[in-house]
Amino acid sequence: MSDPTANSVAPDLLDLPPLTAARFARIEDKVGALMRTRGDVVAMQGEALLPLEACIRSAVRPGSTALNIVTGPYGETFGGWLRSCGAEVVTLAAPFTGAVAPQQVAEALRERPEIDFVSLVHAEAATGNTNPVAEIGAVVREHGALLMLDAVASVGAEPLLTDEWGVDLCVIGGQKAMAGPAGVSVVSVSARAWERIAANEQAPRRSYLSLLDWKERWIDGGRTALPHAPAQLEMLALEQAADRLEAEGLEAVLTRHRAAAAATRAGVRALGGLTPYVVREEDAAPVATTLRAPEGVDAREIVTAAVALDTAVPVQAAAGALAKEMIRVNHYGRAADRAVVTASLAALAGGLRAQGVSVDVEGAAQAAGAAWDAVVAG
Repeated sequence: MSDPTANSVAPDLLDLPPLTAARFARIEDKVGALMRTRGDVVAMQGEALLPLEACIRSAVRPGSTALNIVTGPYGETFGGWLRSCGAEVVTLAAPFTGAVAPQQVAEALRERPEIDFVSLVHAEAATGNTNPVAEIGAVVREHGALLMLDAVASVGAEPLLTDEWGVDLCVIGGQKAMAGPAGVSVVSVSARAWERIAANEQAPRRSYLSLLDWKERWIDGGRTALPHAPAQLEMLALEQAADRLEAEGLEAVLTRHRAAAAATRAGVRALGGLTPYVVREEDAAPVATTLRAPEGVDAREIVTAAVALDTAVPVQAAAGALAKEMIRVNHYGRAADRAVVTASLAALAGGLRAQGVSVDVEGAAQAAGAAWDAVVAG
């Protein structure tokens, strides 16, 4: 039977009044406040890979040397972009079971003093780890290099202090902890970064990747005339996401994400069969928990059985080479919720049972609840 609503459109999504330059600028300011930056903020009309690539192609010149810190798949992507810009890339990789240490970054910079650009992911939702940006930022700042941070997964889930940490290029997206749209993203640019970009003859111009175009046509003109038609629906959704975080209170949102991560890890340990992929608590991201499947059991089969029991749980198998061994539980945005964590553990229990693995469902629920309460209590 056909769905009678299939061709209907919610009337509030069409025939909206134009999004003015002033409204666009106010939305940028709201997000800039969330990022804790007083630097220039540009809302770019695309998913976060757009400003991430724009940052690298704008700030990295041919013949330069960049340090690329890899703790997950996005760090690997950055390395390809850096090389295509003509930079020599020094790769600092950490096992996906943890984070990179500031001492490792300091050592890499000492060994290669010509490094002038560092790329880093804050939280890797795909691998469930998070990096100590404050400490790494201090090391990079002392060295004098520019620091680019991918904070797409971390914004709204853990503290993000762009200016205080010395981050020169910080990129966020709205689709994870902010529970907002994926079709628009934001980058903050420090004065040092603008100087580096302006001096780079290879920086994109008259291009969708051009940060300089945004600066000259939008920022330098006082943000009074938009350089092109804005992605209106996405910008309004981004504003609503920022407003909802403000209404709940940022500290309450961060606590909710910490509680979800702690509850998931504690519940899994009590459940049996699965173990947290990220070993140390301090390295575990608050946006997602990755789990190691039991020896000899395919993680994908556990996930298939789990999701068959409850299609609403945010549980998935990892991609690529880790697909057979890693399970990912997403608990960002509205899924950073006690009931969602409990349901995810119950579904995983069912998935494990389907593979013949013994589990303790009641013990998992109790451990998760206790961990959640402990975080909330402070």
